[in-house]
Amino acid sequence: MRFPERGTSRDELVAQMEKYRRTDGDAANARLFSLVYATRPDVLEVAKDAYLRFFSENALNPMTFPSLRRFESEVLDMAQGLLHAPDGAAGSMSSGGSESLLLAVKTARDWARAERPDVKAPQMLLPVTAHPALLKAAHMVGIEPVLVPVRADFTADVDAAKRLVTDRTILVVGSAPQYPHGVLDPIAELAALAESRGVLCHVDACIGGFFLPWVEDLGYDVTPWDFRVRGVTSISADLHKYAYTAKGASIVMYRTRALRRYQHFVHADWPGGLFGSPSVLGTRPGGAIAAAWAVMKYLGAEGYRDLTKRAMDATTRIARGIRETPGLEILGKPVMSCLAIGAKDDKVDLYVVGDLLQAKGWRMDRQQNPPSLHLTVSPAHDAIADQLVEDFRAATKHVVDTGAQAEGAAAMYGMLGKLPDRGFVREALLDFMDGLDTMASTAGEDGA
Repeated sequence: MRFPERGTSRDELVAQMEKYRRTDGDAANARLFSLVYATRPDVLEVAKDAYLRFFSENALNPMTFPSLRRFESEVLDMAQGLLHAPDGAAGSMSSGGSESLLLAVKTARDWARAERPDVKAPQMLLPVTAHPALLKAAHMVGIEPVLVPVRADFTADVDAAKRLVTDRTILVVGSAPQYPHGVLDPIAELAALAESRGVLCHVDACIGGFFLPWVEDLGYDVTPWDFRVRGVTSISADLHKYAYTAKGASIVMYRTRALRRYQHFVHADWPGGLFGSPSVLGTRPGGAIAAAWAVMKYLGAEGYRDLTKRAMDATTRIARGIRETPGLEILGKPVMSCLAIGAKDDKVDLYVVGDLLQAKGWRMDRQQNPPSLHLTVSPAHDAIADQLVEDFRAATKHVVDTGAQAEGAAAMYGMLGKLPDRGFVREALLDFMDGLDTMASTAGEDGA
């Protein structure tokens, strides 16, 4: 495609956009898991209206648009109470979980440079189930990641962490919950380990930060994981997940304002003027900040409890249905609405089951070590939970009865997951990423 000589009419643009999206995942009818969380029409309208009202505003300069500064401050105030942050806590909004995690890791590095100058090659401990964005952050800021194995229940092995911690460790990370299986790491034990070594402890609650508080509020048993836990020094939590706000919006909160100071970047000698930035981004879209504030104020505690109850009811029904399906099981003990569905019968190839479900319009993640299918359940899934279970049972029975073998993408995924040469797998992933621009040209085409 070349740059058009003349502009395209709005009607034609709309027609092209609708054509391109024909093969997209169906979030509106709850056939999609993860990626999209806000589907309730009234909440979407509130978010869209607020976003569009501040569509052109830029939070790069907080003095130019004081409304954005106030929105962000009030969002952080609400989050501070939800996370049981103490007086004196401080935070920032970011563009998403990856940026929040990058900011937390960068803060730890700069804190160590000031407080632990003897550490020349810093390390951070994180479970193998921690989100890869943490590994990306470690790579970007020059910290060596040390991976902690998990126990049979998929939670971080604290005994192993104690063996792996060194004088070079500056940060210990736990997840609340970890994404692959929805289980809660032993945050209190990890935080105690960090505190005993005089280092920082970050809790990645990007998926659970705006959900677990309401789960606990509804009476479910949730082990403390937030700032109530001594030794936790920072928490990340995504707004555009279970806070149902517009993308991209997240927060990172620090126990003290002094610690947040290490997050900031300033440059005093630029000819263009004094420069200061609280986050990775320079330009910060005002729409996402305004939409987060609007949705949180619109729903209030009552609205969030209701949405959480619907999501947890759907999760309970799906989990029960999966456990009652011959050959399937739920891995670990998920604490919220993230489920990993595994096979307890070697006749069940889960990747084939996944392909059969995708043919029916269901989109879900494939996972490895062990193979599983991942569901991130939202309130919208309450209406279709029974249908999903029925389709799972039918697909699983078909695989068992016919001995169906993985083909195409499912076979390739299964093969790559088992290869001992992970360097080869990384190269295959790079090849896939490198080819995405050519794949994009078929978006919306039949069979794409």
